[in-house]
Amino acid sequence: MKTAAPVQFLQHPKRHAQFSRLGQVCRLGLATRGDTRLDKAGVSEAVHRGINYLNWCGHPDGMSEAIRTLGERRSQVFVAAQLEARDAVAADHELRAMLGELGTEYLDVVTYYYVEHQSEWDEIVAPGGAAETLESERAAGRVRSVGVTSHQRKLATTIAQTGRVDMVMIRYNAAHRAAEQDVFPVTRQIGLPTVTYTGLRWGALLERTPDDPPAFRPPSAPDWYRFVLCHPGVTVALMAPHNNAQLEEDLTLLGDWRGLSAQKYKALQAHGDRVHRHAGAFP
Repeated sequence: MKTAAPVQFLQHPKRHAQFSRLGQVCRLGLATRGDTRLDKAGVSEAVHRGINYLNWCGHPDGMSEAIRTLGERRSQVFVAAQLEARDAVAADHELRAMLGELGTEYLDVVTYYYVEHQSEWDEIVAPGGAAETLESERAAGRVRSVGVTSHQRKLATTIAQTGRVDMVMIRYNAAHRAAEQDVFPVTRQIGLPTVTYTGLRWGALLERTPDDPPAFRPPSAPDWYRFVLCHPGVTVALMAPHNNAQLEEDLTLLGDWRGLSAQKYKALQAHGDRVHRHAGAFP
């Protein structure tokens, strides 16, 4: 965990990246969860200000409302969703329900949601598994790319190298940096986009720890997302604000797009180490 800051972290991060064959994406993305209170106006404002990767939680919310009203802007926005089904029939039903709720004819990214065990992946790619549906829909154009979401770094990279997925979605933040060694070198080598989540470590990075230096004040959310964006292995860093006020704070990053000094990076890294020690499980 306590490695020196690579030079790559000190470079000015790019605002946009190529997302495989799908086109250019803003590297700061927006996600909703089942308990967030973002409304349609907030999500629409984020899109207006340049956010074009929307990761929908799968339940009717402000993001699904905003996506339904994208109109001519739909082709400029990457809409991503996670698929819980493991078999082909359930996957077909779930996908149709998502398309209906979002009022769109296609999804840009669909990931197999939280694949945490090899047995789950085996079920997905077996005859009659969910891969039959998603790969068929990808060929038909209703799903533009297929990915995998996982907390298990080694499993995610194993799946990435099968050729069955077009992207990887993995946890990465200043308190959980093992993806730097376990995931990013692999995905960069084979050219797979990598989307990261939990950039704030569920808010723990915004809080003090018992080991903080005197007068230390934890940085705000934009700095923690900046930390994630400064790694070249990250294609899109997802922010997941609880409400419109938090979203507005996060969006200030767009008007102050920059990298980190060596001193700032080390300070964020050090607080990430303290949070890792004190914030509970999740290796």
